[in-house]
Amino acid sequence: MTDDTTRLTSEVIRREMHSSRAVPATIAAVLVILVCLYVMLEAALKALGQEPWLLGPETAAGWVGSLPEGVSPTVLAAAGALLFLVGLFFFLAAVLPGRRARLSIPNERTAVVVDAEVLASSLARRARIAAGVAPEQVLVTIGRRLVDVQVRPTSGIPVNDGAVRAAVEDELRRTAVEPVPEVHVIVAKSGVIGQ
Repeated sequence: MTDDTTRLTSEVIRREMHSSRAVPATIAAVLVILVCLYVMLEAALKALGQEPWLLGPETAAGWVGSLPEGVSPTVLAAAGALLFLVGLFFFLAAVLPGRRARLSIPNERTAVVVDAEVLASSLARRARIAAGVAPEQVLVTIGRRLVDVQVRPTSGIPVNDGAVRAAVEDELRRTAVEPVPEVHVIVAKSGVIGQ
């Protein structure tokens, strides 16, 4: 495989494993555009000697300069909290990695990305067979670094957590997921009756 193909494949995998910032960026752009259009409208009305549509530029500047006089502290606190939450939303959207619940599988010819729910279903099936329990007695959750397998045994029938761990690790090796997460098996103390 050429360097360009390798680079393109890694870019595709990264794009598929991380969420897009398009929605927050679009919201921010629309808000800025609306504010700019309003300011331009008020400035144009002022330049043409017309009455302001909502609030004239001098009136708005005077009101902002006189804050906090004439405004209830509750309203100021609510407005400040709202601005803080909006700013926090955009800050976290920009800073957090935005990883999707997906894992990559190395392949020489193409980019392969598997959804974590699909992999969890496959791992749950292997864990269920190794434990000898019904499908509803196994719950598998997948994180970036950890696969958590919870098994509720049938009452009176012990479950070998080592065999369950080995089966799940074997399934992970077969799928060749990168990076390979650590497997953690929890067998419940109480069993399920009648399964």
